[in-house]
Amino acid sequence: MLTIMGIRVSESNPLAEVDKPKLKQPPKYQVILLNDAFTPMDFVVDILRRFFHKSESDATHIMLNVHQQGRGLCGIYPREIAESKVTQVRQSSRSNGYPLACIMQRNTGDDDAQ
Repeated sequence: MLTIMGIRVSESNPLAEVDKPKLKQPPKYQVILLNDAFTPMDFVVDILRRFFHKSESDATHIMLNVHQQGRGLCGIYPREIAESKVTQVRQSSRSNGYPLACIMQRNTGDDDAQ
């Protein structure tokens, strides 16, 4: 059997067989809220409920992570969705006069929570 540019040709089978490319999932990104000394906790909970569709208890838990640990994971999404979520949070925060920071970073774990 001979392989040329991903095409297998054998003497017993004159028809060429093409190797199927191996597809991998696109990378996912974590959307993270960062703590500041000015944004009210109830506003953070509202952001989590409105843009990330979190329940009251999940939003409160994430807000407490932001407050106590300096950051809180909102979700893990494909790049375009993560970018959109970051933009929504930043625009809403600024229009309400708060400096709430929202970032995205490439996910390195196996977690696919959304």
